[in-house]
Amino acid sequence: MKTTEGDQKPVIGAAEPVEGERPTLKTIAFMAGLGVTTVSRALKDAPEIGQATKNRVQLIAKQIGYRPNRAGVRLRTGKTNVISLVLNAQSEIMGLTSNMVYGISEVLSETPYHLTVTPYSVKNDPMQPIRYIVETGSADGIIMSRTEPNDARVRYLTEHGIPFATHGRTEMGIEHPFHDFDNEAFAYLSVKSLLTKGRRRIALLAGPSPSVTYYRHLHRGFSRAVEEGGANTVAVSDIDVDTSLGRIRNRMEEIMSASNRPDGIVCCSGSAAIALVAGIEAAGLKIGGDVDLVSKQSTDVLQWFRPQIIVFNEDVRHAGRELARAVLRRIAGVDARELQSLSYPDEHDLRS
Repeated sequence: MKTTEGDQKPVIGAAEPVEGERPTLKTIAFMAGLGVTTVSRALKDAPEIGQATKNRVQLIAKQIGYRPNRAGVRLRTGKTNVISLVLNAQSEIMGLTSNMVYGISEVLSETPYHLTVTPYSVKNDPMQPIRYIVETGSADGIIMSRTEPNDARVRYLTEHGIPFATHGRTEMGIEHPFHDFDNEAFAYLSVKSLLTKGRRRIALLAGPSPSVTYYRHLHRGFSRAVEEGGANTVAVSDIDVDTSLGRIRNRMEEIMSASNRPDGIVCCSGSAAIALVAGIEAAGLKIGGDVDLVSKQSTDVLQWFRPQIIVFNEDVRHAGRELARAVLRRIAGVDARELQSLSYPDEHDLRS
């Protein structure tokens, strides 16, 4: 087992800790009977430090709740040890945000990095939080969502050499780390499942506008399946997944009370699906009888709410883990083309 001079020398610079003070390297050095330099190297997993010494130092650090001083780390290394998740404040309430954060945190918990969440409103310029992070140097890497085909944030971060990963893809010819759910396949399989139930008038409740990449993916898959099945598209105007749930519920009641109502609906949001059901039932119609509904979800709530809903699951926690790994590896210098991944809807996971 390797040891170093630092393991053998008398303790220098270690002082007895004062009760109530924040644990420091000197605290660990005193408790371990080692020099401060040796403790610092052991915490960094330096190869010249013996494994037994590393284990002892890291155990003491964990037991006393030692955390590196981030201001000091930044002065020494130029790093913040922070990853910032830039998230739309109107993200789906049913598990998307919490599961994303949980997945990212699972990966970061094994590293020196900490997660901060930087929310923004879709009414504001999405570049604002990105510029702030870059100009203040407040994070080493960024994770962001709601990508656009030609995303100004991706171009800006690439030009400034800031490591980042996106939840969603772009169509701008810039290779960058991403993880995405195949929404085109989801929409295609959703329509196919409605066609097998004999539905011929099919509507789609999708993203806010073609400015968001996943909107385009959804419409490509939806249109292709409708055309192949010889069905008809019923337009759902004035509402999308960013619309308030109350407005979705009221508008759906109006739509389902009309003579040209759809008999099949595809929805890309679990919370919006609940609002759709409320509107459908307010119009006196039944899910699974008068109309079938297919929805994507990030939790299991829809099966509990109405078992008749046909469901595809999107594992947002897995997406968080993939994005965290991607941005960490990008910080380490891994080529962006090696940090791109997709999750796919599985026909065998379809439940009704």
